Amino acid sequence: MNTIQKTIDTLVESGVESGVQVAVYRHGELVVDATAGPLAASAPVYSASTGKAVTSTVVHVLVARGALSYDTPIASLWPEFGAHGKSAATVRHALTHTVGVPAVPDGTTIEDLCDWDGMCRAIADSTPWWEPGTKTGYHSQTFGWILGEVVRRATGKPVSQVLREEIAEPLGIADELYLGVPVPELDRVATLDNAPGNAAMLAAMGDFPGTPRGLLPDAAYGNRRDVLAADIPAGGTFSARAVARMYAALLGEVDGVRLLSQEQLDAATAPAFTGIDQLMGNPVTWALGYAKGRPDGSFPDSSFGMVGINGSAAFADTSSGLAFALTKTRFSMGDISTVQQLLPLLD
Repeated sequence: MNTIQKTIDTLVESGVESGVQVAVYRHGELVVDATAGPLAASAPVYSASTGKAVTSTVVHVLVARGALSYDTPIASLWPEFGAHGKSAATVRHALTHTVGVPAVPDGTTIEDLCDWDGMCRAIADSTPWWEPGTKTGYHSQTFGWILGEVVRRATGKPVSQVLREEIAEPLGIADELYLGVPVPELDRVATLDNAPGNAAMLAAMGDFPGTPRGLLPDAAYGNRRDVLAADIPAGGTFSARAVARMYAALLGEVDGVRLLSQEQLDAATAPAFTGIDQLMGNPVTWALGYAKGRPDGSFPDSSFGMVGINGSAAFADTSSGLAFALTKTRFSMGDISTVQQLLPLLD
């Protein structure tokens, strides 16, 4: 896998990227742990929606523990959420972006995003855009609070604590895999920079469906200490080797730790909902909390994972035993060209 190191070195030397981490596990063994630029392999990197898979994995582990089930009504744990026609919404609906609450309330600020209780109250009081479970639409921010509050109500603990206790500590990555970053660890988080053209792209986009433009992540957002420290579990902050290790432990044992049984892994990663995204208009297929296919746009049914709007990505493949993660310090708005260059090198 020396070609991976050479590729990311070239990307940084050419100025396309400023710092890159790549990690690959195969059948539970770390086979690539590469970095380029002034970025330590252990440095957590804010990686936007690539972190949704971390939140989903917390939910799957709680299902394995019997704390809830995929068909648990959200309102049975969180009664306030049942308001305005959402009483039938289930954990499965939240994992497949079919709850029907894809938008944060108008007027939400970044400071509001850091207020867990306030965001949960606002989302619980939202009226669904469609009957839960009947349509899908990317819940770009609300995904995190819906599932995170389900986790809190089921366990009595914040989702970041459950992540640490149930996943990160058993896998030996408690200082590299975060949703909310502990304040004493903030100085270890990598500093992001914006790719040229990000500002123009944001200006041209207008409001992203469900997320006002002012709340769309960019490098400044991902560098804010209040954002990094808050539980905003639609995104995450981690090293590539930590999130790759998590995916590897979904596929099988990693140093004696396996997160899910084969039966539950099959259920969690099978296609669970296919439809037209009601916000963006494209066809989508969701597993339970993971996108199907590889982050380069290819769609082997054995692959599942998530990409971030910043260009980060992580996925696993059940047929090959491969787990891959890319994190980067250059925030490239919607640009997945780096991961597109790397994935052919895995075969």
